[in-house]
Amino acid sequence: MNGFLKKSHSKDTKKTQETYETSLLGDSLETVLSKKSGREAFRDFLRSEFCEENLDFWLACKDYQTCQSQEERSQIAASIYEEFIRDGSPKQVNLDFDTRKTIGQCLEQPGPSCFTVAEKKIYLMMESCSFLRFTDTEPYKLFINSVSKQRGLKRNRMAVRMKNPVDDLRVNPLLLVSTD
Repeated sequence: MNGFLKKSHSKDTKKTQETYETSLLGDSLETVLSKKSGREAFRDFLRSEFCEENLDFWLACKDYQTCQSQEERSQIAASIYEEFIRDGSPKQVNLDFDTRKTIGQCLEQPGPSCFTVAEKKIYLMMESCSFLRFTDTEPYKLFINSVSKQRGLKRNRMAVRMKNPVDDLRVNPLLLVSTD
């Protein structure tokens, strides 16, 4: 029984340590999307899960926000609607009826915030579903290692610089066994 406790505790401690270390690097969907290599790795992952359209939509919305003229905004809004929002569109994203309806009404005079609600919903969906699965993949781990090297951080030194919360979780498994 002691061997089981040691192995189980060791795995949990290692996973918690990895989570702590990557969180020091700014481990988030935002970090991944802010770097070209992160976007590419995440896109490949989304493609393997058949939901690449979510990232394409989110990026299209980011581009839309940079439109300067009303004419350009109208053209890009119509394009985004046809590609991602319209029922049966080639890359239709998963949005509720009310959000689709609101965007459809907005197309007559699209303002800078025409897609803001939909963009946030898709981002949250990517963050809470796809991104969590992505963090368990080898491409993600390679990305995090690359980011850590760029920032001059070394994984084995981070615990020295900051108090590691994993230290508080370490328990001697032998103390968990009753001797009564």
